Amino acid sequence: MANQQSVTQQQAAGAARQPATPRSESAIRPAVDVYETADGISLNADMPGVAKEHLDVQVEGNTLTVEGEMQFRMAENMKALYADVHSTLYRLSFVLSSELESSRVEANLKDGVLTVRIPKRAEMRPRHIEVQST
Repeated sequence: MANQQSVTQQQAAGAARQPATPRSESAIRPAVDVYETADGISLNADMPGVAKEHLDVQVEGNTLTVEGEMQFRMAENMKALYADVHSTLYRLSFVLSSELESSRVEANLKDGVLTVRIPKRAEMRPRHIEVQST
């Protein structure tokens, strides 16, 4: 990343910001990859089992918050005997750098991967300067 880190985690040790309406259920912090280009940053979060209708992406001030809920469909006469996952709620939060345009955030969910793109402000993008001879 650039000298100034574009995205920093809001709280250490994977703790996420509490949503406006706190839920009593503990949340899973999804695996996230963050990439920076000259034009902005992209975050890819693994959120298997989350449908678009159960996904909430918000920017409040300089904080990006993502929350999604997995939906399991089981037949009425079936009962889970064992489960590795004890929570159906994903939650993560990042503090955004002032070099990003938080008003132009785009999000796309495909095959269980949420991609969030945040462009850099125009004045923060690299630009070519033409050299003139006199």
